[in-house]
Parts: sequence; C-alpha cells; structure tokens
Amino acid sequence: MIGFVEGVGAHFLDLAGGGIHFYASFAPVPLQVFFVSLAVLDPLVVVLVTLVRPAGIRLACGVMVLDVAANWIVNWPWLQEDPGWLLRPVGLLPITLFGLFVAVSSVPLLRATARTTEGLGRTAR
Repeated sequence: MIGFVEGVGAHFLDLAGGGIHFYASFAPVPLQVFFVSLAVLDPLVVVLVTLVRPAGIRLACGVMVLDVAANWIVNWPWLQEDPGWLLRPVGLLPITLFGLFVAVSSVPLLRATARTTEGLGRTAR
C-alpha cells in the first residue's frame, strides 16, 4: 500500500502542477488519460486493499501491469539513447520492480483472502 500511497501523492502533485495536460509533453493521449486516471485508481486500490478485498488485490495487479507498460512505452526513446536511463533512482526501474512485487505477491494474497472469506462464510451460517 505504501507504493500506491506514494503514487497518489506523485500523481496529485503532477496534476496540481500542470493540470490534466501535465503528461502531454511526453505521452500519447491514451497514456495521458491513464496517468490522470491513476489519481483515482491508486487511492481506490489503497482503500480496497486496506479493507482486505480480493478486488483490491486484483485492481492493484492490473493497475501496476498497465502502469509499468505505460512507463516503458513513454521512456523507451530515452532508454534507447541512454540505457543508463533505467538505473535512475526515480523512474522506470523502481516502478518496474514495484510492479513485479505487486504481481508476485498478489497470488499468495488472493489465496489468503479466499481462505479468510471462506472461513467467514462458514462462521456466519
């Protein structure tokens, strides 16, 4: 959740500083729309995961798959010019690693939430 809270802050700062056209200088329109939508999707992930909802875990995974793909698309020209671009402490590498972490950890989290909801269902009967 910490990564998504950081994402909320980053996207809100971007939007506060440049409005909905903040991403226009480096991203095509569909990716601009996606990056702006993260100001809603990231907090939604935080709320749903905090409430231990399987939908939150699935949404987190989907958001990060799309976020990583979008960031690779946007950063690809710079990465081709300078492969060291990947090693910047803020940017593509941390987003990619966080995306992998979310995807890998989603499987055991979904299993755990399934067991929890099954257990709750049996208790309620």
